[in-house]
Amino acid sequence: MRAVLATHNPGKIREMREILGELGVEVLTQEEAGADVEVEETGTTFAENAWLKARAVMEQTGLPAIADDSGLVVDALGGAPGVYSARFGGPELDDDGRTALLLERMEGREDRACRYVCAICCCFPDGRVLRSEATCEGEVGHVPMGDGGFGYDPVFWLPDRGCTMAQITAEEKNGISHRGKALRAFRREWELNGADR
Repeated sequence: MRAVLATHNPGKIREMREILGELGVEVLTQEEAGADVEVEETGTTFAENAWLKARAVMEQTGLPAIADDSGLVVDALGGAPGVYSARFGGPELDDDGRTALLLERMEGREDRACRYVCAICCCFPDGRVLRSEATCEGEVGHVPMGDGGFGYDPVFWLPDRGCTMAQITAEEKNGISHRGKALRAFRREWELNGADR
């Protein structure tokens, strides 16, 4: 069976190929499947945005399409940056700029609880939809630490480890991260409901 991954992120493509390849699924990039679609992420939840992207690519290619949406949810900021994590502060900011803005908004706040959320969705041409979602709990740190990972990882403090997400190895991160957990849950869903019928 073949499936299309609705992303241009090489890291996500590699991860999904490893996980689904073990199940005999050939994972194609959008380019390989001939898909040329930019989906406006208008959903109010990560799950909605993942579904919007998967549905659009599935409709264009006629193949099962897999998409994910993820971001950081901070309790003291009412759930922000949430679905706007990659666009927090506007398009002119990069990862460092978004992290600096987050720290600015958190200045003086005692409640620093936050979580990473990842939602994965697969839409099939026959109407089936597979979903998984997972979180990784943490706290917003006070200063960036570590040079691993990306996004908000340098300020995503892991209390039980005494370090940030950017200070652990990629292997450790895959074991505890929102995306790693969501991918493992998605694999179980695929084994149960994703095979050809």
